[in-house]
Amino acid sequence: MRIQTHRRLNKLAWLAIAAVLSGCGYHFAGSGDALPTAAQTIYVARFSNRTRATGLNDEFMRYVKDEIALHKRLKVVDSPSDADLELSGEIMYSASSPANFNSVTEPTIYNESMQVTATLKDTKTNKTIWSTRNVGNTQHTPVVAQTVITTTPTYLQQNLRTGDIAQMTDIQVAQSMTVASRDTLMQNVAKNLYSEMAEGF
Repeated sequence: MRIQTHRRLNKLAWLAIAAVLSGCGYHFAGSGDALPTAAQTIYVARFSNRTRATGLNDEFMRYVKDEIALHKRLKVVDSPSDADLELSGEIMYSASSPANFNSVTEPTIYNESMQVTATLKDTKTNKTIWSTRNVGNTQHTPVVAQTVITTTPTYLQQNLRTGDIAQMTDIQVAQSMTVASRDTLMQNVAKNLYSEMAEGF
C-alpha cells in the first residue's frame, strides 16, 4: 500500500514538473521550437552600435550569421524581401576593465564584456515575435604569461602549444590573448542570442 502511494506521488511530482516546464516555454537548447513553423529564411540586419568601438557591429554580425547557419534551422539570406524573419538589434555596451593586479598594481587580467538588444520580426505580418533587452557575456583576459591558463578554450583556439607563451613578450601575450578573448566573447554572445531567440526566452 505504501509502495503504491509512493509511486503515485512520484508520478504526480513528475507530471507537475512537466506541466511547469511546458508552461514556462522550456525547450531543449538549439531546437528552435519557438520559431514560427513556416519560417525557413532569416535576414540579419546591421546592428546599430552605441559603443566607441568602430566596426564592432559589423564584426558581431558575422558571428550571428555563423551561429544561425550552424543550427541549420533557418537559412540566412541577403535581402529582407527574401526572408520570412528579420533579426535586428543594437550593441549597447562593450568594455574592458582591469580585474586583477600584480604586486605593483599593474593589471594582469581584464574583464571583457559585451551586451546587446535584439528584435525578431515576421516580415510577412511586420509583427515583432520576440525581443530581448539584455543578452551578453563576459570573458576574463590574462595579459601576462603568468596568468595564462594554457588549457582554456581561449588559449587553445589560437593553436599555441603550452610552451609558446613563455617565449612571447608581455606585449605579444597581451595582444594575442585580447584578440582570442574578443573572439570567444562574440561567439558566446551570438550563441546566447540565438538560444534565446530560438527558444523564445
